[in-house]
Amino acid sequence: AAAALLLAAAAPAQAAKIERVSKPGKVSYWAFVDRPAIARAKPDPKARKVAKLTLRTPEKTDDLVLVLSRTEVDGEEWLRVSLPVRPNGTTGWVPATALGQLQPVRTWLRISTKTFRATLIRNGKVVFRAPIGVGQPQWPTPRGQFYIRAKLKGYGKRGAFYGPLAFITSATSEKLTDWPGGGLVGVHGTSLPGLIPGRISHGCVRLRNADILRLEKLMPIGTPVTIT
Repeated sequence: AAAALLLAAAAPAQAAKIERVSKPGKVSYWAFVDRPAIARAKPDPKARKVAKLTLRTPEKTDDLVLVLSRTEVDGEEWLRVSLPVRPNGTTGWVPATALGQLQPVRTWLRISTKTFRATLIRNGKVVFRAPIGVGQPQWPTPRGQFYIRAKLKGYGKRGAFYGPLAFITSATSEKLTDWPGGGLVGVHGTSLPGLIPGRISHGCVRLRNADILRLEKLMPIGTPVTIT
């Protein structure tokens, strides 16, 4: 019995099971940030710091994160989230208590910088397609996995540069780091629809105004975004 106890003590602890949460195009989950916690490299309060969650975005909206997976360590639930920080694609683990209730979303926005087309998938089916403008070669639209972080409305004026509304993504420009908000990448309307499709922007994704208004009715905040 003593030998068995020694063997058990020497055996490595079983790794915590990690459950995938978000499945773009089927069902994913996002959550508002309830408190400005530290995101860490591992689900451990002593792990390396990756970033700090913020309560408000640079655009003064309530901040949110896309939840990718979850696990439980020593009785505490941890969530791995997509972070709206540089470098693009950064993820980190945060205590579940730092976030609000998980919100389901069944949409997935896919943006192709090669075919100049945006496609929205809901419950596995295409529900929206439209031609787009993307970043010019010197200011490319960043590629990777992101999410819709906020929606801004009320530009209002005829011919407004951003059109009637803009979705703000978690992506940031890899070239224009000194722009407002650190070079946030948006998906918005345009005052120059004749330039679409093509490489026409400083990194944002532009849609014709009629298309962005149609997309507004179909795509909620928290939607995962894939840019290729």
